Amino acid sequence: MSLLDRIAGAPITWGVDGSPGWGHLMDRERVLAEMKEVGLRATELGPDGYLASDVGELKELLERFGLEMVGGFVPAILYQADRAADQLAYVDRASSQLAGTGAGVMVLGPDSHHPGYDVSIELAEDQWGVFFENLSRVIDIAGSHGLVTALHPHWGMAVERMHHVERLLEASSVALCIDTGHLALAGADPVKVAEMATGRVAHVHLKDVDPDLAERVRSGDLAFRQGVIEGLFRPIGSGIVDVKAFIETLEGNGYDGWYVLEQDAVLDAEPEPGAGPIADARASVAVLAELARGL
Repeated sequence: MSLLDRIAGAPITWGVDGSPGWGHLMDRERVLAEMKEVGLRATELGPDGYLASDVGELKELLERFGLEMVGGFVPAILYQADRAADQLAYVDRASSQLAGTGAGVMVLGPDSHHPGYDVSIELAEDQWGVFFENLSRVIDIAGSHGLVTALHPHWGMAVERMHHVERLLEASSVALCIDTGHLALAGADPVKVAEMATGRVAHVHLKDVDPDLAERVRSGDLAFRQGVIEGLFRPIGSGIVDVKAFIETLEGNGYDGWYVLEQDAVLDAEPEPGAGPIADARASVAVLAELARGL
């Protein structure tokens, strides 16, 4: 499939996040309708239960809007042994739901025990050991449902910065979900990560980043969620990420998976019709269309 045939959306682009107190949640039907309106062919699952918990209901909903399910973000704390059973049970349940809708990827968020995404952590050596043991179990669980595990380096989680990614690639065979925005926020180069992880990229989240706000979040001057409120993540082509070089690198290395528009947003109220997140999504799609013509 061409690049434009592999562009999906994610509810977080429309401000839908599972974190407590994140912001106003738009109705799922409006979100899916606006995805379709801007030309997206598929969606991610979004927070647990947002679209639907029942697989039959979820499939009917997707069919009604003509969208495929490509995967879902599944946060799990893997470095604390006493929480493993509950966390792995959630991974199993989420993987079963994703597989039931025809998705091929389970996007693993290597979560922190801190709520939200405002606190950066560094694992101790014994915690890394527990983490990798449970990561192997996650890969097996997802695999039992026919899913590929794609670990998502993410701000405020256990795998956040470049040295975390390097350790992960050295110590595990897990595939990656490369998120251009979260890597850039952490001071990493998404193009370099794409090159390092050749053959191991299973999923992609696309967003751009405001450089000034990113520096304030990195320095601790600004909390992550407040940064998102102020516009930390931008439509593609309006920030510091070289999305063209990133996509050219992936495509040149044989990547044939999905590119998900996943521009984190926080809403304080319901947008007016035709306004709000749909405007950013439409701008990103326009940039990708132009980029696709040049590939």
